[in-house]
Amino acid sequence: MNRYLDEKKELAIIPRPVSVKLEGCHFVLNKETKILYDEKNEENAEYLGSILRLSTGYPLYFRKLKRKSSMDNTIKLITDKDSEGFDREGYQIKISSDQIKLTALNTHGLFYAIQTLRQLFPKQIEGKNIIEDIQWKIPCAEIKDYPRFRWRGFMLDEARYFWGKAVVKRFLDIMALLKMNIFHWHLTDDQGWRIEIKKYPKLTQVGSKRKKTNLGGVIVFKSDDKPHEGYYTQEDIKEIVKYAEKLYIKIIPEIDMPGHTMALLASYPEYSCTGGPFEVPHQFRGLYKDVLCPGNENLYEFIKNILDEIMEIFPSDILHIGGDEVPKSRWKQCKKCQAQISEEKLKDERALQIYFMNRIIDYLKKNEHTAIVWNDILSDELNKNALIQHWMNRRKQNLEELSKNRKFIMSNFFNVYLNYNYIVTPLKKTYNYEPIPEKIKSSFKPNFIGIEGALWTQWFLDFYNLQIYTFPRLFAIAETGWTQKKRKNYKSFESRLKRFNKRLDVMKINYRSLNKSNPYFLKRLSMPFHILLGSKNFKKN
Repeated sequence: MNRYLDEKKELAIIPRPVSVKLEGCHFVLNKETKILYDEKNEENAEYLGSILRLSTGYPLYFRKLKRKSSMDNTIKLITDKDSEGFDREGYQIKISSDQIKLTALNTHGLFYAIQTLRQLFPKQIEGKNIIEDIQWKIPCAEIKDYPRFRWRGFMLDEARYFWGKAVVKRFLDIMALLKMNIFHWHLTDDQGWRIEIKKYPKLTQVGSKRKKTNLGGVIVFKSDDKPHEGYYTQEDIKEIVKYAEKLYIKIIPEIDMPGHTMALLASYPEYSCTGGPFEVPHQFRGLYKDVLCPGNENLYEFIKNILDEIMEIFPSDILHIGGDEVPKSRWKQCKKCQAQISEEKLKDERALQIYFMNRIIDYLKKNEHTAIVWNDILSDELNKNALIQHWMNRRKQNLEELSKNRKFIMSNFFNVYLNYNYIVTPLKKTYNYEPIPEKIKSSFKPNFIGIEGALWTQWFLDFYNLQIYTFPRLFAIAETGWTQKKRKNYKSFESRLKRFNKRLDVMKINYRSLNKSNPYFLKRLSMPFHILLGSKNFKKN
């Protein structure tokens, strides 16, 4: 008899699907199993086969599906444009004792069906070596699923530390498993410029290097006295973009401006208000008062040339241009900036920043690109073409009013910033974050297009600690982005996570244990000190 799953018997699928119905039998994968695909799904068939072959050792031959094929012991991948109730990224899985059938509107949805299917197999399926003494069986079930939000993002900061291609690809692999679809790549900041711009070679010759690095938080003044450098060539970028595309992940590069630009100004000081000289800073605390000079007309041609190369190597039609945390003291003393304010009849230096951002947003729009900006600069005067990434509540920003004609990506820093210690942001707090503000009218809710977790890396010394701080909180963010609100339940998530973590062990992914992800109350009283001291680096066991 069919039965719906309760929490105790629930399959360990993250993110949680829309519906799961068990059928009371099992499908057993064996050396005779074949993968059948329709004309659009050869790549998905190859991808599924590559996952299942490594640990089973089975050949899993795949071939094109014939119209009325009814072969047993098969996994079928089918796109069906006439299927009712399917979202663009949605899918359906039907598992009987003799076959598995994955159906979706398109190849994108089928790719996500594969991510769910792999989580149904024993955890050893994620291994890299053949295992002989195991039965590869999964429960018969019917699963229907589709995402809540179209933007399910993760941001990696590589300006503070350069991590390299292998780390980026590892994160992309995990994002794919979680059905996340946006990789926001923070490539420039005060402490480093990490992308080759051929027209301006000094951006990497100078801007990608610093003499040493600050260790610890904002009240710690210790440095490691070790030079740090690194950047991606345009060929590196193209390789990673291609890798992400196969995982149905869109890469959004961020070129921060007009603040957070010390690495740029160390390379080309003539675009500052004072003319420099500057060096790439090693301190992570505070903000630097030297920023781009919007009163310098030559600056706009410089920025446009950089963006032209960025748009050429990234196929995405969205580009992040920062706009956050911009000190304006230099502008107040700069003759060029004051002349620009007077000439354009601007109210003040904040209006000058909006003027600067609007020119860049307009340039991107003319090139069929949409800009993203941090919500620091959000105002009625800001170009309506920009997407807003909301990271901090501002008293003067009425989100209900401002959301009438805008789209928002929600990234509240005390909920989904992954660089904070678990004492500051425990797992449960991240899981319970609701991207759509409670008081927003129903008619404006569609303007909140999704959620993005952010990993700022200034305090992390190695990839182990990047993982410890990211996981399991990124799993919670993924579930918020994908799972329907009424289906979210922390107890269910915790139950599934305990079993999901065993899969991560096989995948050799490091994570914070569940009990340490939710520190007890007395420990959380030390939260202010942990913010000031920065994120502790843990030693690998």
